[in-house]
Amino acid sequence: MNHNFNPEPSGGKRRTGHLLCWIARRRRTIATQILRGACYGIGTGAVGLAFWWIEWWAEHH
Repeated sequence: MNHNFNPEPSGGKRRTGHLLCWIARRRRTIATQILRGACYGIGTGAVGLAFWWIEWWAEHH
């Protein structure tokens, strides 16, 4: 029988701490990638809207 029962494995806190440190070290990179993705999304939406407007304008004139 094992009397050293620990309901939370010792590695759980270490893994969480390691993950938080990893995120903290890469915070600038993560923020840059989020901004980059948002810019791509805005650009794609703007181009789509421009083409939609051109098609609409061509049909009504």
